[in-house]
This record gives sequence, C-alpha cells and structure tokens, in this order.
Amino acid sequence: MPSRSWFFASQGQQQGPYSEAQFREFISRGTVRAETLVWTDGMAGWQKAREIPGLMSSVSRSPAAPSRMLASVTGSGSGSLSIEFGIWEFIWRSLVLFIGALFLIPFPWVFVMYCKWLVSCTRVPARPNLSFTGSAITILWWYFGAIGLAIGLSVIDRLIGARLLNEISILIQFGLYWLAIRWIVANLASNGQPLGLSFSGSLWAYLGWNILMVLSFITVIGWAWVYTAQMRWLCRNIQGTRREVVFKATGLQYLWRAIVAVLASVLIIPGPWVLRWIMRWHASQIVLVERTA
Repeated sequence: MPSRSWFFASQGQQQGPYSEAQFREFISRGTVRAETLVWTDGMAGWQKAREIPGLMSSVSRSPAAPSRMLASVTGSGSGSLSIEFGIWEFIWRSLVLFIGALFLIPFPWVFVMYCKWLVSCTRVPARPNLSFTGSAITILWWYFGAIGLAIGLSVIDRLIGARLLNEISILIQFGLYWLAIRWIVANLASNGQPLGLSFSGSLWAYLGWNILMVLSFITVIGWAWVYTAQMRWLCRNIQGTRREVVFKATGLQYLWRAIVAVLASVLIIPGPWVLRWIMRWHASQIVLVERTA
C-alpha cells in the first residue's frame, strides 16, 4: 500500500516515518538491509526486512532499481560531503564545548560529545549513517599527560632559566592536534561498522605546515593559500578507502569567505549563522573521487 509510512532502526535509534517510495529508495541504496529492523502500520512488532514477504525482492525487481544500483557501483560513490544542523543546536552545543574547555576536567567528555554530534550531521556519498566511535578515555591520557609535561617543563624552566617553555608548549600543542586528527579519522564508522580509515601524514610534516602557516601571516593574506594547501595534504593522507579524498577549494575562495565571516562575527549575533555557512561550504569542498591507479 503506497500510503503506508515506514520506520527502521539505525544506530539504536528509530528513523522515520518515511513514505513507501522513500523507504524503497533506502533499500535500493543499501541503507536498509536484509537484517535491518523495520516497522509499518499493521505489523505486530519490529521485524527484519528479509522476514517481510516481498519487501526486499520487490525492490530488486523494480525497473528503477538496476539503474540506481549501477549508479551506486559506478558513480554515486563519488561526490561532495555535506553537513546540516539546526542553528540553535549548534549554539548550545558550542557553548557547552567552550565551558567544558574552561573547566579542563570535563573537556574530554564534552569534546567527544561534540564530535559525535558533528559527525552525525555530516553526509558522505555511499556511507550512510556516519558516526564517531571515539572514547573520552583516550583524550584523557593525552590531556593530562600534556598537563603533566607542561608542569614539568615549568619546573625545569624555573630551575635553569632556559625560557623555552612557550616554544616547547606550542610544539606539544601541535603534537596533540596531530594525534587528534589520527584519532578522529580512525574512529569513523558507517551503519555501525568501522570504516577502517587511517591518517598517514607524519608529525614532522604537520609541524612544517603549521610553521609555514605562522610565517604566512606576515603576508597578511597568504595564510589562505597555505591553509587550502594544508587541507589538500590532510585529505590526501587519509588512507583505507577505495576513493580518494580531495579538497578542491582555492586560497582566494577561502580568503573572501573568511573576511566576510570575520566582519559579520563582529556583530556577534550573526556569528553562528555565518559559521554554519562557512562549515557548509567547507564540507562541500571535500570531494570523494574514484582512484584511477
């Protein structure tokens, strides 16, 4: 019956309602699989999709299904990322992240919560229900390890007067950012299954890019070109996928948007809307393309 509304379970949560046409599109794309729990009006309870007579086979016999499935194999895996979220949800979650950073102790948990939410808002071609599986415990070790190291350096600095604390602290900070990138990439999952991704960029290369970024501010606008080049390097070093991750934005495209964002944020109130605009554009510049090698 075309008028029925369908629901399915994903990541332990109920998804829906969806129309019959939408639901069958989910099946053809592989979002709803044979083992997925589904429910619609008239059913006594949730059942696996394969247990409902004619549900899976009717989609595979549909005239439109072969073309969709062929596109999934040959072309639909390519395309740009996208991100979508409500502005008020963005505001309160960002405030919680900021407050958590101020109080230090809760920061690892708040940061993981923020990552889980932001990743769930991101759409990747042929990777439905993107999620983040990282644990706050991992950050906790890095976090307090860095604090302990900073305290130790401070003591050494007072004893011998080397005055290198600021420079070493900056290097430690960059090292933590590099670890965070590796950790985030390694903990991405789709439909509850780890994607098996990894980040192969070296720590020294990452430090080099950040040093170049600092130096580029001398030119006033050169940082935008360094940033886009660094983003291309970051994307190029994401391994474990048959598709290549490409950042296609140019320095000029990023520069004028950054200027608009800064000017609008001076007014404070438009800030969240401008940040969402930048984030949407940024996500759209990350493209997945089939590897030709």
